[in-house]
Amino acid sequence: MLIDWFTVLAQAVNFIILVWLLKRFLYKPILGAIDAREKRIAAELADADAKKAEALKERDAFLRKNEAYDQQRAALLSAAEAEVDAERRRLLDEARRAADALSVKRQQSLQSDARALSRVIGERTQNEVFAIARKALTDLATTTLEERMGEVFVRRLRELEGPAKAALAEALKTASGPALVRSAFDLPAEQRAAIQKALDEICAAEIHLRFEIAPELVAGIELAGNGQKVGWNISDYLASLQEDVAELLNEKAEPEAGSP
Repeated sequence: MLIDWFTVLAQAVNFIILVWLLKRFLYKPILGAIDAREKRIAAELADADAKKAEALKERDAFLRKNEAYDQQRAALLSAAEAEVDAERRRLLDEARRAADALSVKRQQSLQSDARALSRVIGERTQNEVFAIARKALTDLATTTLEERMGEVFVRRLRELEGPAKAALAEALKTASGPALVRSAFDLPAEQRAAIQKALDEICAAEIHLRFEIAPELVAGIELAGNGQKVGWNISDYLASLQEDVAELLNEKAEPEAGSP
């Protein structure tokens, strides 16, 4: 069999052209596509790894932040509890101080009321005793209490002796103004004249007098001049009674002040 070298050569050329065409238009695009796909897959894997690492990093950061938040919350709760406890103690202390102050104020008020009541009772007692004594003297001695007081005062002036008498005489004679005679009542003219006469005799000179009504003396007469004073007052005899009344009121006020 004869070989047709022309045909063989033509087929070889055709095969070479076919191989070149396949390589040029088929294999290279396929290989390029495969390389691109591999690169894309590799990039996606790398990106996935990066995202996974970032996610792990964010998770760790979140856990740290959550732990820090828990610690901060615990610290805030502890501080709030301490502040509430301090405020509670402060309010209790203020309430206790207010209660103590109120108790002291109440005790002071009770003591003040007791003293005021004692004064009122004492004054009323003195006035009542004065009225009873005046009526008794008027009924029994046919004279007024005021006249009897004047007689007692004049007698006391005349009974002065020694240094007391000399000091009174010197004070009245050297006084720059009239001596003051104070009484709980308006002295009648006869009693004023009797007092004037007694003082003139004591001082061996004419003494200028000024008479004044002083109800607080409670049935008494008082002479004052140039630093010297001579007096007689029924309130002196009532002082012990007033002290007894005050002591009784204080004994009553103490249990009330100690009660809640």
